[in-house]
Amino acid sequence: MQKPLLQSWLLYCRPGFEQDCAQEALRQAKQQKPIIGTEQPAIISDSGYVVVSLNEQKLSWRELIFTRQLVRLHHNIDTLPERDRLTPILDAIATLPGTFGTLWLEAPDTNEGKLLATFTRRFQPLLETALREQGRLKDDIKLPRLHIFFPDKNSVLIGSSDPHNSADAIMGIVRQSMPPEAPSRSTMKLAEAIEVFMDRSEQTRLLRQGMQAVDLGAAPGGWTWQLVKRGIRVTAVDNGPMKGALDNHPLAQHPFVQHLRQDGFKYAPRKAADWLVCDMVDKPSKVAKLIEEWFVAGWCKHAIFNLKLPMKQRVAALDSALGGIRKRLDEEGINHRMMAKQLYHDRDEVTVFLTRTKH
Repeated sequence: MQKPLLQSWLLYCRPGFEQDCAQEALRQAKQQKPIIGTEQPAIISDSGYVVVSLNEQKLSWRELIFTRQLVRLHHNIDTLPERDRLTPILDAIATLPGTFGTLWLEAPDTNEGKLLATFTRRFQPLLETALREQGRLKDDIKLPRLHIFFPDKNSVLIGSSDPHNSADAIMGIVRQSMPPEAPSRSTMKLAEAIEVFMDRSEQTRLLRQGMQAVDLGAAPGGWTWQLVKRGIRVTAVDNGPMKGALDNHPLAQHPFVQHLRQDGFKYAPRKAADWLVCDMVDKPSKVAKLIEEWFVAGWCKHAIFNLKLPMKQRVAALDSALGGIRKRLDEEGINHRMMAKQLYHDRDEVTVFLTRTKH
């Protein structure tokens, strides 16, 4: 009997969520067919990445919540010679077919990985020049990307990603800078979510000036500010003051903002809004139920919300919360699209985008 062919995948994730990342990926694969003939590689805690081995199963980056980036792994070099790291990497790349449109040198999103930034910056032009001379690297975003991932200076994982099935950002991280005038750092979560979940045309269509939004749990105003700067009028609902103790922050008097000191879980709008955003700290099941009610009541068309994760059984808690929303909206005949990701600016939470669709 022929031994099943194995294909390894390299997945980047938030440090500390390796088990969740691997669990979710293996489950997605097993839903297609059983994984035969392999023991899974060891998971390294707090490493910021995992490797999984599959047969012919396909992984979908968009459907993996804890996976920042999805890379098909081709080579693993455990020991790089200190005096010549370039040659063994070029030799390994030479065995790969085709050409590549982008070269990304990456390291884990850990304190140790950050120390490799100087090394990768120096190494990048050496490798890039050699690959261009060999005709292996061309400036074409439609071609596969080549990933050179350094867990440390002495080892490397070499892989490629499909531009249609991966994150369009190095390390899978859509970084945001903190605007000095924003009320809180949470504004970067919503900014990142908009970039990750919506392409440019969808942003233009769904985030138009003059739209109406409701921000539940708005204080101190980071998410409200993100919407207001796009010309959207916001009803900010929170018992707490905008901008912490400083209720005289310009956002509180902004003509586009109405601040209602009410409980976000009990608030009911007088008329429907275009958007609902919600970053309240509570059980994921409770927040999910709230979102369901807003969509079923017709109070919003689109939503971005956070689900705070428990310490244990995080995948199960998410399955229950997101599955509950899908089931309820299906029962009510509400066509929808939903996508969830643990974003770079998230911590122990996951961000969800939910929108009504015509079909």
